[in-house]
Amino acid sequence: MLKSVIWNFIPTETTDITSLLTEITSVPYLVQWTEPWKGRELADMMERRKVDILCVQETRWKGSKACSIGAGFKLFYYGVDSKRSGVGVVLKEEFVRNVLEVKRVSDRVMSLKLEIEGVMLNVVSGYAPQVGCELEEKEGFWSELDEVMESIPTGERVVIGADFNGHVGEGNTGDEEVMGKFGVKERNLEGQIVVDFAKRMDMAVVNTYFQKREEHRVTYKNGGRRTQVDYILCRRGNLKEISDCKVVVGESVARQHRMVVCRMTLLVCKTKRSKIEIEKKTKWWKLKKEECCEEFRQKLRQALGGQVVLPDDWETTAEVIRETGRKVLGVFSGRRKKDKETWWWNEEVQDSIQRKRLAKKKWDMDRTEENRQEYKELQHRVKREVSKAKQKAYDELYTRLDTREGEKDLYRLARQRDRDGKDVQQIRVIKDRDGRVLTSEESVQRRWKEYFEELMNEENEREKE
Repeated sequence: MLKSVIWNFIPTETTDITSLLTEITSVPYLVQWTEPWKGRELADMMERRKVDILCVQETRWKGSKACSIGAGFKLFYYGVDSKRSGVGVVLKEEFVRNVLEVKRVSDRVMSLKLEIEGVMLNVVSGYAPQVGCELEEKEGFWSELDEVMESIPTGERVVIGADFNGHVGEGNTGDEEVMGKFGVKERNLEGQIVVDFAKRMDMAVVNTYFQKREEHRVTYKNGGRRTQVDYILCRRGNLKEISDCKVVVGESVARQHRMVVCRMTLLVCKTKRSKIEIEKKTKWWKLKKEECCEEFRQKLRQALGGQVVLPDDWETTAEVIRETGRKVLGVFSGRRKKDKETWWWNEEVQDSIQRKRLAKKKWDMDRTEENRQEYKELQHRVKREVSKAKQKAYDELYTRLDTREGEKDLYRLARQRDRDGKDVQQIRVIKDRDGRVLTSEESVQRRWKEYFEELMNEENEREKE
């Protein structure tokens, strides 16, 4: 099962401060992750909802790494059992390079540290044990979450998106400093533990601060049960940055859990960075077409002055060939294409999923047996459409692999998988002695000076002997 907490970053610029508009969609969001194609459906939902960061729980993926789920989104996950638990975080492509650190504590707790225009943002994904689990397992989860929070410096922002499997309840008498009045129903023991954790870590339960209709506060709906078990927590000092929070209905990726959308504004210091220009590349593959190839020959002969034999100066000749290629064949941006591993995501599949989503929305509004049956039939139809699309795509891939171009595709896919499997793609910052990330140029230079002074004045163990 997959659950999620979703974020959206839209940077806007002011004179000396950048206002960062952040839309946080917390669920957790439930999906049957034993069907891997639903990862692509999840990416489609994130793209449609303009979501940049998403926390997932109960992924049921065994392993500790990262992978691409399509549409430019990358999943960082950790799990030890393919039948239960598992957590992760999904990032949009443009934020993958902002990852500074990934901590996989257990299959119930993990965190990512991001650097956004000089601001350190820690995203924590958590999945608390259910009510019927052993007391030892519950205590272990909260102990791990405490350790993660204690390891984060007080000056850095923290947002927790988790399925806490508890009800904090309606009203806030005695707990005004950590929660609002707008919960759902009555508090239970697990909900009290959530409130105690918020007090202990100086956090606030964001869901409860905004007055909404009950339909926009209920995060879990199954039959006659309507509860609130999924929460977003942030530091109390940053609560003023959040302007709205509500549950969004109508998505079909999950059957029971719903998305919770939060709007948050981050004020960050604008730092000027030199833009790296990507060199445009020539579309040489067009030479496979006979008409393009003939046109290229004619233009090249004209550029060389009608000579049949090439000049001795190869550098000049090569530049003439490149320039002719750019004019005749055209150029492209040079950026790598997305969806290398989800080429089966065709229009038929997308249309089937759209119909399924509308059927789910209809069933949520009117819980009749007819609507339920229609939704179930569309679910099965989507599975069949995905199976057919993937089989067709793989048959075409295997046929292409027998060609020389197919070998290039194979190496390209292998390189992409290796790149997607890495947590941190580029080391962008360094840390001080206590593990805090340094962002200012002065502090970074000071740390490098300390490092080299220690390195050059350290005695070798063999020399001591």
